[in-house]
Amino acid sequence: MLIAMVSGMASLALRDGSADRLEREALRLSALLEAGRAEARANGLAVRFELASAEARQGGDDVDFRFVGLPPGALQEGNASAGRWLDREVQARIEGARALRLGPEPLIGAQRIVLSLGPQQRVLATDGLSPFAVADTPMPTP
Repeated sequence: MLIAMVSGMASLALRDGSADRLEREALRLSALLEAGRAEARANGLAVRFELASAEARQGGDDVDFRFVGLPPGALQEGNASAGRWLDREVQARIEGARALRLGPEPLIGAQRIVLSLGPQQRVLATDGLSPFAVADTPMPTP
C-alpha cells in the first residue's frame, strides 16, 4: 500500500511539461485578447488579432501574432514579447477566419483559436459576449 501511495504521488508530481507550457500560453493569450478587446471598446477602434504568416517569420519578422488597429505599444507596456509566443514551438490557427475580430462592438461573434504544442492542444473560444477562455474540448469545424 505504501508503494502504491508513493507511486501515485510521484505520478501527480511529474506532469507533462509541454501541457504546462501550452496552458500558460493559452492563459496569456486569453488575457491579451481580452485586453485588446477592452482597448477596442474603450477607444472605439476596429481591432483584430492576426497570426503572422510563415513567410513573414521566415523573412526575419520576429512576430508570431499582432493586434491590428491598436495604437503602437498599447499592449506592450513593459512586455517586449507581446507579439511572440513564450515557447517558440507553439503553433496556432484561427478556425473559420483569417483573423479574430475584437471590437469595438460589445458583441463580436463566436470565435475560436487553437494552440498546439506537439500533440497537446488548447482551444480558446468566445461566444461573442463572454470573454475568451480555454474551452474544454475542440469542436469540429463546419
